[in-house]
Amino acid sequence: MTTRKGRCLCGAVAYTVDVDPLVVRICWCRDCQRLSANGTVNMVVPTSALAVTGALASYQSRADSGNLLTREFCPTCGTHLFSQADVRPQFRVVRTGTLEDPASVKPGVNIWAASAPGWACLDPALERVEGQPLPPAAPRAS
Repeated sequence: MTTRKGRCLCGAVAYTVDVDPLVVRICWCRDCQRLSANGTVNMVVPTSALAVTGALASYQSRADSGNLLTREFCPTCGTHLFSQADVRPQFRVVRTGTLEDPASVKPGVNIWAASAPGWACLDPALERVEGQPLPPAAPRAS
């Protein structure tokens, strides 16, 4: 297990994740494209493994999957940090670009690949899921 730390652009919000991610994915849904003008690299972790300091602002919307998503971001600089689906409160999605060492994780799958623009560079070595993937397996008790 590796402890990972991250923060927003201005440093007002910081976090620590004390488990390895359950999955790391590149998401090409239209919402992620609107957030980043590209696909976003995200890691899924158990909610209980994420410790956050600093105030977060949030925005809720209905995703293409039909799930109600809460996206959390720094109210000062606007950096998007986390999201969570209402149907899976046990998981939190962390934007890996906010990690102190984003190279400490490696994506294994492109999701919502059918929504990727024609110019997108999707690594053919990665698994490809055209839409919503199955949720990751729940972490095992130690």
